[in-house]
Amino acid sequence: MAQPDAVRITTARSSAADDMKLRKRRYAWSMSIRLVCFLAAVIVGSGIVMWLLIAGAVFLPLFAVVIANATDQRDDGFTLPDSPGTHELTASDPDER
Repeated sequence: MAQPDAVRITTARSSAADDMKLRKRRYAWSMSIRLVCFLAAVIVGSGIVMWLLIAGAVFLPLFAVVIANATDQRDDGFTLPDSPGTHELTASDPDER
């Protein structure tokens, strides 16, 4: 059975709890911006700026979900060589001395 590749600490993913906390924070910020767009559209009144703010408020949830669900993709491409010429360290046998 093949052993899994070693993981470098610099490329290790964050914990599930930290990942969920970060996703919730991103989504909350996006929805806050959406609320500001709606309020600004009401304050601005009629005109092109109002329609741009409304469009931003309408389409922001789509992007907010995509951004919030973006996962941690850290990977530097490093894997330990797995070739026949690679030697592994073994425990020494006290009888072989």
